[in-house]
Amino acid sequence: MCGIFGIIGHPEASNLAYLGLHALQHRGQESAGIVSSNGDALRFHREMGLVADIFTAPTLEKLVGSAAIGHVRYSTAGGSQLKNAQPLCVEYADGQMSVAHNGNLVNAQELRQQLVAEGAIFQSDADTEIIIHLIARSRQPTFEKKVTEALSKVKGAFSLLFLTHNQLVAVRDPYGFRPLVLGRLRNSYVLASETTALDLIEAEFIREIEAGEMVVIDEQGLRTSQPFAPTRLGRCIFEQVYFAKPDSVLFGMSVYEARKELGRQLAREQPAAGADLVIAVPDSGVPAAIGFSQVSGIPYDVGLIRSHYVGRTFIEPQQSIRHFGVKLKLSAVRQVLKGKRVVVVDDSIVRGTTSRKIVKMLKAAGALEVHLRISSPPTAWPCYYGIDTPSRQELIASSHTTEEIARYVTADSLGYLSQEGLGAAVGDRERNTFCTACFSGKYLTGDLTAQAASPQHTNPGITLLSTPEELPGKQLLA
Repeated sequence: MCGIFGIIGHPEASNLAYLGLHALQHRGQESAGIVSSNGDALRFHREMGLVADIFTAPTLEKLVGSAAIGHVRYSTAGGSQLKNAQPLCVEYADGQMSVAHNGNLVNAQELRQQLVAEGAIFQSDADTEIIIHLIARSRQPTFEKKVTEALSKVKGAFSLLFLTHNQLVAVRDPYGFRPLVLGRLRNSYVLASETTALDLIEAEFIREIEAGEMVVIDEQGLRTSQPFAPTRLGRCIFEQVYFAKPDSVLFGMSVYEARKELGRQLAREQPAAGADLVIAVPDSGVPAAIGFSQVSGIPYDVGLIRSHYVGRTFIEPQQSIRHFGVKLKLSAVRQVLKGKRVVVVDDSIVRGTTSRKIVKMLKAAGALEVHLRISSPPTAWPCYYGIDTPSRQELIASSHTTEEIARYVTADSLGYLSQEGLGAAVGDRERNTFCTACFSGKYLTGDLTAQAASPQHTNPGITLLSTPEELPGKQLLA
């Protein structure tokens, strides 16, 4: 769950990287960093926090050069500490190198143990540093061949930007898990996780970087290759369901339109006859709620207001006021809800604790009935490719039926979009070009089900958003 941005051939590269990262802030709020190159040396600045707070004018003035890469981070491998902030920047036998990574390597622990046994010293917990060690050990004659050799040893998801003193290199894994797009701003090339970053700096969208593609940009121009063995596509479906910004175009489709179509398909599969009103859990549920309203004919209105002054996580000072967390993020519009039978549309249910609080809030505000509709299938399996999900034991859909979940969240009814409906909504009913492992448990890089089922397993470096005892057990549903 990170965002990456790169630009080469522009005198204000670091300023544009700052703007690009600002547009990608939704992809990570823990830390941010920028590395710039003036053709001779790399300069970098990384801090914990938000882009706008970290990069002041004096800070950006020090990041001189016509090329830069940047990163916003939300940890899925490696803890939330400054040492894991990216881009990582190192000096090795062939000079300086910096890398920004979006994704997760599923064989990171195995590779790390091998490298440590051979004498490698790690300065971070991030799986990205493994790639740096593999590149530094390569005996290949050019940087791009070193990168190719290193990445041939890793498994999993990676969209990567490398910056040396004179090159910008972009690589996407053969499955195409995480997005990466190419744009142009006059005489400069731009790379970003999403098109929304190109739009902000008024760069022209050229195309998506293909799965398994390497793009090298230097003083000779742009050249591209496909250095990895081809495989089936595995683009992350959760980018379309929740993660990407609605104004982006990813995987050849508008994210906003895809989410509206998810809502339309949801209304066809899970109607709510007799309801008076459709509302969304903002912000990610809004397009799907609009689509649901269009097909069902039930009027759409704003029944929940989201606070824009609360971050993704909220740490209460005392256990006794933990229940105020959701109320700080969302407030119910009593005048809209009172006396109504309400359909509330959300993108997913993870543990169920937040959905339970939302349903109770709506009923406390006067809703007569609350019918919960989810614009994706049940999330029953952890993601190992870069989306922050907890262990399988904490995913409520892994061990409870839809009826049991409905009882726990106190909804009058609960309906999920089917996996077939999901494929139809994103135009992928038969092509099978998305990764849906979080819904199906079918991991594209091999059998990870043993890891997912292990009671000891959690994704490396994840700070769980709730304690295990908050997960509803069967006894709570009896």
